[in-house]
Amino acid sequence: MTDSTANGNGQGSGEQQIPPGARGYDGFGGHIGRTSAESTPWWKPETKAPAGAPNIVVILIDDMGYSDIGPFGSEIDTPNLNRLADSGYRLSNYHTTSVCSPARAALLTGLNPHRAGYGSVANFDPGFPGLRMELADDALSLAEILRANGYATHAVGKWHLARDTNLAPGRTRDSWPLQRGFDSYYGSLEGLNSFYYPNELISDNSVVDVEEYPSDYYVTDDITDKAVARIKSLRAHDADKPFFLYFSHIAMHGPHQAKPEDLAKYRGRYTEGWDAVRRSRFDAQLEAGFFPPGTQMAERNTEPGYDAPPWNELTEEEQLRFARYQEVYAAMVDSIDQSVGRVLDTLDELGETDNTIIVFTSDNGGTAEGGAAGTRSYFSQFVHGPVPSDWVRDVPHDEELIGSEKIGVHYPRGWGQASNTPFRFYKGQTFAGGVRVPFLLSWPAGLGRADGDTGLRKHYSYVTDITPTLLDLAGLETPSHRNGLPAQERDGVSIADVLRDAAQPTPHTEQYAEFGGHRGFYRDGWKLLSLHTDPTRVDDPQWQLFDVESDPAETTDVAHLFPEKVRELAEAWDQAAWHNTVFPILNDRKAVQRRPDERRLAEPVKILAGTPTLERYRSSVLVQYRDFTIDVATHAIAAGDEGVLVAHGDPHGGYVLYVEDGRIVFAVNSYGRVAHTSAPLGADVVGVQVRAEATESVRWNFTITVTDSAGVTTDVATLDDQFQLVGMAPWTGISVGVDARGPVVWDLRERRGTFRFTGRLRSVTYTPGPVRVPEPVIQEVEELAEAMAD
Repeated sequence: MTDSTANGNGQGSGEQQIPPGARGYDGFGGHIGRTSAESTPWWKPETKAPAGAPNIVVILIDDMGYSDIGPFGSEIDTPNLNRLADSGYRLSNYHTTSVCSPARAALLTGLNPHRAGYGSVANFDPGFPGLRMELADDALSLAEILRANGYATHAVGKWHLARDTNLAPGRTRDSWPLQRGFDSYYGSLEGLNSFYYPNELISDNSVVDVEEYPSDYYVTDDITDKAVARIKSLRAHDADKPFFLYFSHIAMHGPHQAKPEDLAKYRGRYTEGWDAVRRSRFDAQLEAGFFPPGTQMAERNTEPGYDAPPWNELTEEEQLRFARYQEVYAAMVDSIDQSVGRVLDTLDELGETDNTIIVFTSDNGGTAEGGAAGTRSYFSQFVHGPVPSDWVRDVPHDEELIGSEKIGVHYPRGWGQASNTPFRFYKGQTFAGGVRVPFLLSWPAGLGRADGDTGLRKHYSYVTDITPTLLDLAGLETPSHRNGLPAQERDGVSIADVLRDAAQPTPHTEQYAEFGGHRGFYRDGWKLLSLHTDPTRVDDPQWQLFDVESDPAETTDVAHLFPEKVRELAEAWDQAAWHNTVFPILNDRKAVQRRPDERRLAEPVKILAGTPTLERYRSSVLVQYRDFTIDVATHAIAAGDEGVLVAHGDPHGGYVLYVEDGRIVFAVNSYGRVAHTSAPLGADVVGVQVRAEATESVRWNFTITVTDSAGVTTDVATLDDQFQLVGMAPWTGISVGVDARGPVVWDLRERRGTFRFTGRLRSVTYTPGPVRVPEPVIQEVEELAEAMAD
């Protein structure tokens, strides 16, 4: 690259020997002289995808069961998904994990979930390798691999691969989308969200500072808008670069809410009940050839805590309300199909549909989180365990509100089993109802079907197979390292040969499963399962054995007929568990343990006026299970000043302190039950305090105090015996000077909007006090909230 100097002092014309240590020239492929005229420029080659490389779109649904779409037997209108099935492939024996975060980690890395660090959901951090709830530094993501192969990479929707304590400013973003290979991201990092009033949305690496959502806002439409915009924008700037779109829907997770026009379409369509719907869907699956002739559908679950009653034994009132819950669910599925249609329409307009690989699937099976009777108060339903017997998990509302933005509902588990037709159990269990879900794959240009091929594939496959299959189909290579570290070897295998030829055997012949003590092991058509019911026997599984070739619905336990097979598979499960860092299986308070350094989140905090809404978890730590005080400091409140001083929560639960018509008002929304207290404000007020006293019965007693400019404080109002907001409530964080995002109290929002305070607000200070709720109550509430929040 260099020659000797042209003269003795190294000045003037000629070339200069580059001195040692001039590292800026390292790796330069051109020629350097002293002037540009004597030098040859060089540019690092741009990373480009292979010519003709396909676009890749992965559409992942949350909590959608096996039978919920038309190609898998549903009566719900899904014309766009039907189109994908008609041109592509249906995998009738595809398996996933039983809850969300593990499935997402496995999908995006090809690693088994515990090896990826997600043996559970990305909320707690018990401090063990398989439960660290953060992606490892040596775990390559599909987005990182595709970007290294010249792809544009975009993610929209639900993420839930970052611990909730890392969703706030100043925290590590190591497991956020942009740090894991995506060029852009828009959506919710949480495990769930409101469809009308998301508690927090993220654009790339920053919170979207929303005060009020538009009146016609619906989150599925919002993320679809962003997905379509990403595709259009890329094509406006680059006509050839292939893209990867990871479109992870927040639906179908509760709280269930649907747009009025979609809900109207399904009004009255579920009066026949879940037993009839299950039978109809199963008949359609048999007709499509999903299962061998003579296959039996699982009976309704009868195990305590999982059971669903016969529809004809419900009262007329229950049937009416339960049918409405399912109408909402169906409307949401329809909305997802419309979203798929908008993506397809965009690809059609660009002429790129044929050369786009599209995957559509779900993270886990349909859920039982609505309980036996469903709920009109979603976050109250989360609060289980040894709480007082008068705790109301289904706060009554006008049933015309079911599905609307004003309440959050969830269907009863009878509909969850209908979702999982023809299988047993639900999300969270390792039986088929929790882990067998629909799977569609379409790529007309690369996987056109031969004459007579229906596109149905009955081969066993698993969520870890998605990444290697997509890379195989696209003909792409995987980097050997990530950030200088040797990349972990994938557990998944490509099933591309199976897609091309139904006569090929499945390459995925065995797979372990575990969540919350529930276990499973599949090998060559045999499936070993254990339903965990006794915390004292978490490491003493009561094994059941099924021949899932002839009994895919797992209806007949044959463990007593094949004890040697039980021992063989039990030993294989144990070996796989050690290899995949499944142990330890949590059976004590460590299940909800968090990192010790998170204790500082419960220290007092001063929030200045104008501070954006606090993140949900940070806000909740200040108040849950404990005494707390809220001190509002203002300049003297003048006559006519009004508005919200502080608000925490939304329609699903919260509290708000505001000034209106010369009165100080404090309102508590306990999961849909709203109580108020108020008092005349008086003159020369410069401070207001809310003092909360927690009780062991999971209640709060509130006292409101005002302070004048002379420092005189006066108790002016009380509000006693209010249900504490615990579990996942309040869902929206703390706002100062405005009731941002979802309204805590509906009639206030309808009268005054977000009601920004018109006076001069200085700050709001939260001072957490002692925890008053017994530890066993907290542990059980948090364990169940964790499981249902995914």
